[in-house]
Amino acid sequence: MKEKKIYWFTGQPGAGKTVLALMLKTVLEKEYRQNVFHIDGDELRKLFNNQKYGREGREENIKRAQDIAKFLLAQGYDVIVSLVAPYKELRENFKYDLKNLLVEFYVHTTDIRGREHFHTDEYEGPTENFIDIDTTNVEPQISLNEIIKHI
Repeated sequence: MKEKKIYWFTGQPGAGKTVLALMLKTVLEKEYRQNVFHIDGDELRKLFNNQKYGREGREENIKRAQDIAKFLLAQGYDVIVSLVAPYKELRENFKYDLKNLLVEFYVHTTDIRGREHFHTDEYEGPTENFIDIDTTNVEPQISLNEIIKHI
């Protein structure tokens, strides 16, 4: 049985984070028989009634996702998070705290997918210890295959 991990999908809205996260969840549950929990940024906003898209609201959402992910990991779950999480320092601190228990996927595209109005100019892409997933003109299954190579 493989070690439990947090799989963190970050990137601008519409890049395919949630689609790929849900596909990975299915693979981990069926093929690896893992207990998996998915945390999605949109669902988290609904749950906590946080519709603030400024820095304060986004940081609140990120920190909640991180706390929930750590709790679930400690309970024996693999955790998949799909969240814009635009602030690199929050993601990097989280990665540092978790050492090798977190895998970060940077999902991005140049395709127009209708979610561009949720983009933030504050987004800072990762610079180290991440896996780059470019979904531009790529079928989700191809991207998933690339993700699976890294788990």
